[in-house]
Amino acid sequence: MSGIIFGFFAVSAILFFGTIHYVIASYRPGMYPPKNILKKRALVLAGGGAIMMLVGWLLLFINQ
Repeated sequence: MSGIIFGFFAVSAILFFGTIHYVIASYRPGMYPPKNILKKRALVLAGGGAIMMLVGWLLLFINQ
């Protein structure tokens, strides 16, 4: 069970790193795709990361 919990936390960390990447890319001048697309992608990744982290925390507390 601890491997599954670790997997949820690892995926959430990867999604949060992707969020940071897209947020930084949206502030660079002359980037393609447009900034609003990059911000939408960052929002989706942040939401997915938050959900995965929440599931990881719930499994961690249920497992104890």
